[in-house]
Amino acid sequence: MTLTPRSGARPATSDEGPHRQLDQHSSPELWGRLVHAATTLQGVVEGLSGVSVPSSRALLLDDLRNVTDPATSLNPEPPLEPVHLHGVTDTSLHLCLPRERAAEVCALGWGEPHGYVEHDTEIMVYGPRDDAELAIVLGLIEESLAFARSAHA
Repeated sequence: MTLTPRSGARPATSDEGPHRQLDQHSSPELWGRLVHAATTLQGVVEGLSGVSVPSSRALLLDDLRNVTDPATSLNPEPPLEPVHLHGVTDTSLHLCLPRERAAEVCALGWGEPHGYVEHDTEIMVYGPRDDAELAIVLGLIEESLAFARSAHA
């Protein structure tokens, strides 16, 4: 997927934990659509995040449990957690991408490095503001899942 710069200013994000988006949130309806689309992707199992707040939803891979490449998981412990979606009052998400792609996503304004990064593959992606951004964010989620699968193949 080719990315172009995200329009407008970046949203405000927290300086202290948990790392979250403070404004420019997705509408509840749009956020619900993203959560539904992400949690029903083939091979994805929705679960509890091992590292995020209780309102977050982890996207786990039904055929991969162990973390053999820590750069592909937000949680260093099993199960492998390449993505987690924050709640409707935040609407951002954290995910892992190859370091060059993660840097590109951040440089183009779609996200920022994870506030508590252990690897330069971990970033926050801002919640989508419209249908076009929804498609981009969902595409980045799919890239993250593919990154995790390829590293554990």
